[in-house]
Amino acid sequence: MDCLQFKADTMPLTKMKNFMQYANFFYKAIGMDTYHEESQTSAPSFWISVVYWANIINLLAVLSGEMIYVLIAFATGEHIVDAIMVMSYIGFVLVGMSKMIFVWRRKQQLSNIMRELEELFPRGKSAQESYRLSAYLRTSSRISLTFSLMYTVLIWTYNLFGSVQYLIYDLWLQTRVVGKTLPYIMYTPWQYEDNWSYYLLLFSQNFAGYTSAAGQVATDLQLCAVTMLIIMHFDYLARNIEEHVLVGDWRKDNQFLVKSVRYHNRLLRLSDGINDIFGVPLLLNFLISSFIICFVGFQMTMGVPADLMLKLMLFLVSALSQVYMICYHGQLLVDVSSSIAEAAYKQNWQVADLRYKRALTFLIARAQKPTYLKATVFMQINRNRMTDLLQLSYKFFALLRTMYAK
Repeated sequence: MDCLQFKADTMPLTKMKNFMQYANFFYKAIGMDTYHEESQTSAPSFWISVVYWANIINLLAVLSGEMIYVLIAFATGEHIVDAIMVMSYIGFVLVGMSKMIFVWRRKQQLSNIMRELEELFPRGKSAQESYRLSAYLRTSSRISLTFSLMYTVLIWTYNLFGSVQYLIYDLWLQTRVVGKTLPYIMYTPWQYEDNWSYYLLLFSQNFAGYTSAAGQVATDLQLCAVTMLIIMHFDYLARNIEEHVLVGDWRKDNQFLVKSVRYHNRLLRLSDGINDIFGVPLLLNFLISSFIICFVGFQMTMGVPADLMLKLMLFLVSALSQVYMICYHGQLLVDVSSSIAEAAYKQNWQVADLRYKRALTFLIARAQKPTYLKATVFMQINRNRMTDLLQLSYKFFALLRTMYAK
């Protein structure tokens, strides 16, 4: 027992970067450094910038080829089903690119928020226990790891599916002619199958697919990690208010109330700052995700082979999981921010000075308005948004099926 206690006392303290480790991993992989700590310089290294711009240029090139393919397909009336699937790829790329660009442009603002969260972060062992830090870190890490693995499997399944089929059926078993195919359908003005340009396009598309997926995963994980930290602070504040015993002395009780109100104000400002940075990418995410779910669902109803059905199913599950993860954190933020008012009411305010009671009503009134993750001013993120997204996707799906049938 003593050994266990000694081991617990000597374990390293949790740092805020532990919440960001998965997001930072994917950001580094695509050459992005979204915020800098006080000990770091604000200027990214030369090679980080080279990797970032190489990713963006390559992604734009592949996106252009896919858009041209869709335009030609609808202009000629041929390969409409393939074009609809390509539209889901275009939506996937647009979401990933928009998240990367918006976060990159707001780097300074995000750095300020991260510094303020670092100031609020509990450092001592007893403080971290009071904040229930280990429980929040476990939850955040479990969600981040699951989401990261899901998207990694998704993107590399799409990237390598055609190549694996070619190696197995064409070269090894020689039972079926698959041919050299690219992971994603796009317009190319030349025949690439029988020359070296095939391998260049294969590398480019694999590179673009991973970039888009990593940009989405990293931004979503960063948003959810920062939101989880804010949720942790709201929870601590609510418990601290509820458990604090008032003594009836105006001066002492007022000092506690002033500290609580200032703490609450900082959390509200942090929430507004997060919405300002991620608002537009969230709006684009929800709007484009509804189209992606619609296009993938349409493709699945067209009698595709079993192997392609597996790919589509993985794509659909990943898109739904991405939206649900954001809605889940948004709902947690709503619930915990609303608990401040209830916690204040549960105080033993009956023994407090009349001035304290009057001041407490202002805190309760303000806390009764929940804090939301917002996709700009148009959308508040909670679990109900998941239902709205599915309804919108089904309406698009029904419209698309009707138009295709005609």
